[in-house]
Amino acid sequence: MKRYDVIVVGAGPAGLSAAIETARRGLKTIVFDENARPGGQLIKQIHKFFGSKEHMAKERGFHIGEDLLKEAEAAGVEVCLNSIVAGLYLDKEVVVKQGDAVYHYKGDSIILATGASENMVMFDGWTLPGVIGAGAAQTMMNLHGVRPGSKVLMLGSGNVGLVVSYQLLQAGCEVVAIVDAAPRVGGYGVHASKLARTGIPFYLSHTILKAEGTNCVNGVTIAELDGNFQFIPGTEKHFDCDTICIAVGLSPMSKLAKMSGCAMEENGRKGGTVPVISETGETSIPGIFAAGDVSGIEEASSAMIEGRIAGISAAEYLGYTGEEETERDIKVQEASLDSLRQGMFAPKNRGKKIETTDEGCPISTHLLRNGYLNDEEVWNYPGITHAASIHPVIECTQNIPCNPCQDACKKGCIKIGTDMTALPQVDPDAGCINCGMCVANCPGQAIFLVDEHYSEDSATVTLPYEFLPLPKKGDAGVALSRGGSPVCDAEVVAVRKVPAFDQTALVTIKVPKDFAGTARFFKAGEENVG
Repeated sequence: MKRYDVIVVGAGPAGLSAAIETARRGLKTIVFDENARPGGQLIKQIHKFFGSKEHMAKERGFHIGEDLLKEAEAAGVEVCLNSIVAGLYLDKEVVVKQGDAVYHYKGDSIILATGASENMVMFDGWTLPGVIGAGAAQTMMNLHGVRPGSKVLMLGSGNVGLVVSYQLLQAGCEVVAIVDAAPRVGGYGVHASKLARTGIPFYLSHTILKAEGTNCVNGVTIAELDGNFQFIPGTEKHFDCDTICIAVGLSPMSKLAKMSGCAMEENGRKGGTVPVISETGETSIPGIFAAGDVSGIEEASSAMIEGRIAGISAAEYLGYTGEEETERDIKVQEASLDSLRQGMFAPKNRGKKIETTDEGCPISTHLLRNGYLNDEEVWNYPGITHAASIHPVIECTQNIPCNPCQDACKKGCIKIGTDMTALPQVDPDAGCINCGMCVANCPGQAIFLVDEHYSEDSATVTLPYEFLPLPKKGDAGVALSRGGSPVCDAEVVAVRKVPAFDQTALVTIKVPKDFAGTARFFKAGEENVG
């Protein structure tokens, strides 16, 4: 039996972060993961993260995963892949299946970072080939380069459903609709808006009635739900599709914690059955810690910080650090974690109906029901302004933890302040230089550069673009509204793609002056509007 100071179960963001902290403090640390590649969900997340600099905001998830792996390697962490932890027993003994053999390991401390599994929903035909989880679709696309299907219906409008829907578009799939039984969009409004402007319809208070097909999915019927979540007869809607993607939440993978004898609780706000833990991540069994989604479903940024707290605490438990040093280091991590747990989507606000932002701006009901702001509501927010020259327009209307736009603008055009969840404000007199860094760095793709006085009768709109093929200067097409409807003819007058933009191209389109405030996406082609 091999012995280690610390055994970490799970090589995702929480597990790697925990292992880094213990190894840095001199503890012999090993990480087991059942997958062939370390990094957990990070390795397939191609979108840019929210948060601030300290949370690696505006970095793409797989880059963050690569950085964590380098950090773990430098710290001396031993990572064992294709290793299934089958049991956690008394005295912190771990049983691991590696290949066809089973091995026993002993840890003086255990950190559980086993993550979460996708939930499934049952409906007529739910076992047909072509019904898959959103995480599976993401794995197929971003790890193996395989499109899950050609025409996809997404069930679920939380952040996972919205993010994966966007990545389906990037992979060349058609997303026929986003459907959710809830009466409002569950994820960030900026994620919903970047889908709505491409023309994808949202069907809230709807769910799947049946998947159609004999040997595989070839269609789906949805229907509207009443206030008691019962189908309303006569509201059925049919869509041709070959794939149904399910994104209806996650459940903590807490079986090992339960097996070890840790005290457990059923907590709906945390996603299900989770171990009872202290503020430092320690379970009811001294020396066993839990971090990340296994202790409560949150974003990957939170999981990384929870992992670091657990690692620091494990080092103190084993006597490698003193109480004063531990308290100092944990306070730094707790402050960072607390900043992520603010705003409308904070864990404490789950299930609450919030009607105004922290600034007193009314929450857009149109955004919650349809996925985008209407033309009247947009003026309720401080990121929307007119100016005599080119200027940013920020359609970020919810208090979410994110501030890369403020750091990106070196001219001071954008202000958020010290509260990361505050709505961005635009200073039209600050002197925008059209560098485009704010547009490229915004994780929610909610910033546009607008020149309302490009010429006597034309305006330009610079928008973020992450699809292939990229438009070219001189391309003609149509501009789409926030809701994805054609509003006017448009011409591409510039395309910028530089390393500092990290794969986000900036496409500048020329439109009639009257459409500067409504043109938010470009579709190439010979279509004429009007």
